[in-house]
Amino acid sequence: MKDISLLLRENIRALKPYSSARDEYTGAEGVFLDANENPYNNPYNRYPDPYQRKVKERIAEIKQVPVPNIFLGNGSDEPIDLLYRVFCEPGVDNVVSIDPTYGMYQVAADINNIKIKKVLLKDDFELDVPSLLAACDSNTKLLFLCSPNNPTSNCFAIADIEAVLTGFDGVVVLDEAYIDFVPEKSFLPRLSNYPNLVILQTFSKAWGMAGIRLGMAFASEAIIKVLSKIKYPYNINILSQQTALELLQQVDDKNKWVLEILAQRTVLRSLLESLPFVEKVFPSDANYLLIKTPNPKGIYNYLVGLKIIIRDRSSVSLCAGCLRITVGTAAENEELIKALKAFV
Repeated sequence: MKDISLLLRENIRALKPYSSARDEYTGAEGVFLDANENPYNNPYNRYPDPYQRKVKERIAEIKQVPVPNIFLGNGSDEPIDLLYRVFCEPGVDNVVSIDPTYGMYQVAADINNIKIKKVLLKDDFELDVPSLLAACDSNTKLLFLCSPNNPTSNCFAIADIEAVLTGFDGVVVLDEAYIDFVPEKSFLPRLSNYPNLVILQTFSKAWGMAGIRLGMAFASEAIIKVLSKIKYPYNINILSQQTALELLQQVDDKNKWVLEILAQRTVLRSLLESLPFVEKVFPSDANYLLIKTPNPKGIYNYLVGLKIIIRDRSSVSLCAGCLRITVGTAAENEELIKALKAFV
């Protein structure tokens, strides 16, 4: 791959980052008269740790990744946006993405005035590696993969991901938002083998923390330093950091939730397959199921009328006739199936 410094936008390479009061003094104790904070209402009167050190230390223990290889963002959407701003010159550079996949790659590209070139998955939702690599040119800086992929719910073959990593000389962004449901397929243990790899993970799915908006990016120290250089100084608020630290002590609870979701996914799959209007339930490595039916919009509207909300994905590439259903609790799944059995 190209040297990271050569991939950076020139203005980013020359950027002098903002230095906050908490950059200049990192101690936890003292008489703080340096940041123009209100001296009352502790601890919320104080700016949060701009580098989320305690949270990263706990994540490092759980994920077995060194702290210098961890970046935390306001959801995974923040590092996605930052990667565009770090590597892609607006109106000049481009990125390559699979299709269908998570919609924020397209939105972030549009916001940053970056052309995105989409490469269809194969009919079985697997990667078309030759076409992905062929879509890249000298101005392609990023290549986005999502595994397990949203909305197709499948993990891509490890050999195919490796072929992309070794065949592309830019930065490969591997979004593993749903990887807690198939941890054995994560590329995190291989991170040090690929200096051009950025892995995104989240606390929104298996950890049950969607409301605190905390996403993780794992990459080489060189890439993490640049992301930290251009992020807003206090991008993760003190409440999110405190809540994350509390919930990160509850690994056993998270593991129990995952096992229950996987068990309910099996039950829900069987029940959905028994319905006459469900043509197919696709294999899933995530906490949701993608089903194919001849009347997706009718079913969706019917369920909305009952205040049971699923996602209509029938307009997405390769997903004609498809609905996406998140695995809920046993009671929620039963309510869904009861309603579907009554659908005419």
